[in-house]
Amino acid sequence: MIDRQQVLNFRVHAQQLDRTAGALADTAVLDLGVQDTGPDGAAWALAIRGVDVAALSEQDTVMLWTVRGAPHLYRRADVGRIAAAVEPFSDADAGKRIYDASKPLKAAGIANLAALDEVAARMRKIVTTPTVKGDVSGAVAKLLPEPYLRFCRPCDSIHLYEMPFRLAALRAGLELGPGTSPPVLRRITGFRKAAAPGEQFDVVRAYLRLLGPATPKHVADYLDAPVKDVQAHWPKDVVSVEIGGERRWLLAADEPALASAPAEATRLLGPYDLFLQAKDRATLVADEARAKQLWPVLGRPGAVLSGGELVGVWRPRKSGKKFTVAVEPWGTMPARVRQAVTEQAERLAAHRQVELTGVEFAS
Repeated sequence: MIDRQQVLNFRVHAQQLDRTAGALADTAVLDLGVQDTGPDGAAWALAIRGVDVAALSEQDTVMLWTVRGAPHLYRRADVGRIAAAVEPFSDADAGKRIYDASKPLKAAGIANLAALDEVAARMRKIVTTPTVKGDVSGAVAKLLPEPYLRFCRPCDSIHLYEMPFRLAALRAGLELGPGTSPPVLRRITGFRKAAAPGEQFDVVRAYLRLLGPATPKHVADYLDAPVKDVQAHWPKDVVSVEIGGERRWLLAADEPALASAPAEATRLLGPYDLFLQAKDRATLVADEARAKQLWPVLGRPGAVLSGGELVGVWRPRKSGKKFTVAVEPWGTMPARVRQAVTEQAERLAAHRQVELTGVEFAS
């Protein structure tokens, strides 16, 4: 039996949130992908793990639509194995991942994986040069029959379903141009999907390594995959532990790390940092009111991590040349932690290339 503090300490160390410096090659979260949502997305997630993001170039990293259709950053050298890793486990899995797009396909007798391949083939032919997402989607919609299409009320027009479009992009060998909004799709030079991802990039193993101990349902919820598909791909070299009366698993090689000492590091986690993506939210935040504050339906704040615990939330505020960080502590925040938060706010401002004009702590 282990307690939640051991779980949090394990994840802090596994995700290298206590690291002051590190290279892209040994940054563990890139094995699973770093979600790039909002201004404090992938680059900030790497920065707080000690990576010198200013020194990175487009030759080092690649942005792809992968897990849950969200943009994720990876090492460019790994793109072939990532393509194999994020492949749906089965046709049923593909159907779950594309949500409501699966129903009309099924009615038309079109398999989900076949549909993804069809969309990917069309996208590949269209994107010969960097092309804005809307133009790609519009061109593909003209080439595909009704089961692939939906009526969009806000636009008053016919569109391709969104999730098949996003999940087909990597199958088509397409990446997202960095910093483009709306997204620009372009071909990945020399793209070739690997036959298998290998243990390092296997998504089930990577989840257990970075967000364990976990259950098959936790992993399935993270991937938007059926539980039975995750169970079918469950590693054999795992050990079980009990936390809060629930049986969970982690890789046997990682069991000694459960005895890790607390990490004293203080970090301002972005709203979609991997640490906050764990599907056992009650382990991260036991208080229901605080959980609702951290994970609202819209407009997520960032989280303050200190001493292995989430101790508050934060939001950036920019007005003209003024940039402040508003912090709402959960309980009493010692002076040393406030000082560390201020230092991290200064680091964030430098990362954004603005001057910090203040840190506001709610009383």
